[in-house]
Amino acid sequence: MTLFGKLWFQVLVAMVAGVALGHLAPRIGEQMKPLGDGFIALIRVVIPPLIFCTVVHGVAGMNDAGRVGRVAGKALAYFLAMTMFALLFALVAVNLWQPGAGMNVHVASIDTHAIATYTEKAHEQGFAPFLLGIIPVTFVSAFTQQDVLQVLLVSLLFAFALGRMGDKGKPMLDLIGIANGVFFRIVGFIMWAAPVGAFGALAFTVAKFGMGSLLSLAELIVEFYLISALFVLVVFGAVARAIGVSLFRLLGYLREEIVIVAATTSTETVLPRLMEKLEDLGCEESVVGLVVPTGYSFNLDGTCLYLATAAVFLAQATNTPLDIGQQLGLLAILLVTSKGAAAVPGAAFVVLAATLGTVGHIPVASIALVLGIHRLMAEALTFVNLVGNALATLVVCRWEGAVDLPRLYARIGLRSTRPAEQAQT
Repeated sequence: MTLFGKLWFQVLVAMVAGVALGHLAPRIGEQMKPLGDGFIALIRVVIPPLIFCTVVHGVAGMNDAGRVGRVAGKALAYFLAMTMFALLFALVAVNLWQPGAGMNVHVASIDTHAIATYTEKAHEQGFAPFLLGIIPVTFVSAFTQQDVLQVLLVSLLFAFALGRMGDKGKPMLDLIGIANGVFFRIVGFIMWAAPVGAFGALAFTVAKFGMGSLLSLAELIVEFYLISALFVLVVFGAVARAIGVSLFRLLGYLREEIVIVAATTSTETVLPRLMEKLEDLGCEESVVGLVVPTGYSFNLDGTCLYLATAAVFLAQATNTPLDIGQQLGLLAILLVTSKGAAAVPGAAFVVLAATLGTVGHIPVASIALVLGIHRLMAEALTFVNLVGNALATLVVCRWEGAVDLPRLYARIGLRSTRPAEQAQT
């Protein structure tokens, strides 16, 4: 296949064209928004049934509730550890860099009309509402609410029940396996529209916020992009090396998904392809079906970097003092509030408002300062979330012994692991 026939290159070209249109013809660029929204909507159509089929086929075929619990426990332990690393990493970096120092913003002078919607939604956040939100109103409504955890819950219940039926449930299990293949093919069809979606999303972003948005809070944007890059290289690099995987080969393997996420600022757009690619690396379908959807709500390393960075930045910008005790308290609150980020429209920005409201001493109104650049920062946080979920799945599969190691190392292994593993085949 030539370079022009590769999806990642087509998306990259579309992104450049979108930026050019948004900058040169802003009015036309703003009208391109439906193209990006339409592509994301198409992907969201297949996510619930695809997760359902993948989880049910994998877990029911596993027929071992104890193993399901063990895999889930390992995944959650890893998610919690990485969340702590991300929050601490961001807190240390933003305190050393201090991008908000010297801005001397008076909260009374901030126009809060633009953030009214986000602050209203922030009141709905909390640990209890988050847990209750996992339970759908009806079995069918789980597929219409666009909540990954609701779909995961009904999928696990269905899988356990189907597994208990034994041979009687085998025809249903086979049918779900066939349906799973159908939905993956549908995803393949939809991905042909990825360049169009990328073009529309970038044209709208540049037209709406302009190049001025990049300059007005440039120091915060630069600092956050560097933090994200360092976190991926240092923390993810260390984790990848620990399981014998090359981080750079993994990034190369996921290059198409990375480009699409960068264009749409949504990791949902590549969830089906991410699951498919991880299975292609040799990971068991049942483990992939559990870890990836769960990670989309519980393993948001990029979102954690953003929340900690933005919260301390706003404190610095408004001259709000934050001692070590208060920052540790902020970290504890973020450990909880960050877990509901993926299930909320407006995602990280809504959770930021909820966090500041819970902390109390950082003015909630100050989030208006970062509203204009939120989408620009989302470029980095969604990239980190994507790579983090891919790596988390590999870690849990390696930990559980649910991966074909020769196949994994042949594709993305370190040079030191590839010869040894290939020798075993």
